[in-house]
Amino acid sequence: MKRTINKALSAIYFFCAAPLLADEYEPPRTQSGKPDLQGYWSNASLTKMERDPNYAEYGLVFPSDLVPELTADHPQVVRQQTDDNQAWKELPDGSDLARGRGYNAFWVDPGQNFAVVKGEVRTSMVTYPNNGLIPYSEEGRKLRRENRAKYSGILSDQVTMGTDGPEGRALGERCLIGMGSTGGPPITNVRYNNLYQIIQTDEYIALHIEMAHDVRIIPITTEYRRTNMTPWFGDSIGHWDGDTLVVETKGLHPLHGERHYVAALSEQAKVIERFTRHSNEQILYEFEVVDPIYYEEPWQGEMSFNASNLPIYEYACHEGNYGLIGILAGARQLEQED
Repeated sequence: MKRTINKALSAIYFFCAAPLLADEYEPPRTQSGKPDLQGYWSNASLTKMERDPNYAEYGLVFPSDLVPELTADHPQVVRQQTDDNQAWKELPDGSDLARGRGYNAFWVDPGQNFAVVKGEVRTSMVTYPNNGLIPYSEEGRKLRRENRAKYSGILSDQVTMGTDGPEGRALGERCLIGMGSTGGPPITNVRYNNLYQIIQTDEYIALHIEMAHDVRIIPITTEYRRTNMTPWFGDSIGHWDGDTLVVETKGLHPLHGERHYVAALSEQAKVIERFTRHSNEQILYEFEVVDPIYYEEPWQGEMSFNASNLPIYEYACHEGNYGLIGILAGARQLEQED
């Protein structure tokens, strides 16, 4: 019975969430005539950056008749429906931690439906290459292995930064930028905090990102302004191509580039993002990543920002909290035991 209800709800979502498309959609506009992108938006969905091998047979777009069943059977949907079998007013039995999650389902909010992009239910954000996978080069794979080893604590038989000091911990853990590339570039979704606020003037576009209270301020200009700086989200400039906002970014901070959750980026990288008001309820987000060091070829992707009635509440990150103290203290204890 429960499975039947889940499938019915998924079917209702599929037909309601896909926006009504029109060949001549006219977006709301600002006083200066530009498309108005302002408001609160969410990119929460079950669709991730790369295509899950379980969905490889479908290509980029799920067959519409299979969407309800695949949605209801998705592990995250099952998990949310059951809350990992936690009982009200009873302590967790530890099984959630044993599965490597650390949270029970109450604390996560990744979305319970696959992404609908231009009326299609998508299997991945990556649209090119056609297999939905990021095309790492051999050099890129080597660098990624070295970066993981560098920050996990062991490199060439020497203990390095992983637990040697706070600098080795994840950037999100240190509250420097949000975990999981929620700010990009390119932008992706994560297990919770997938809300965005767009604020727009004729001179600037500001992306206020729920995760870690990140803010990307993008000037509408043709000149890069940070030739001597490498900020966390890179040096971004924007321009309008008809009704599409085009954002070009280069020069990420080295720690951000090499530890980028989704797409590691070298000093030669350039990321092009495009924001187009696709309907009253959706902004189409497109991106292209060009980096001859990490990737065999440029790769591209799409996702949707869906209108939300929810505001962004404060994200209070706890830099230097007890967790970090415990991690480093544990590492010191292990060093003494060795």
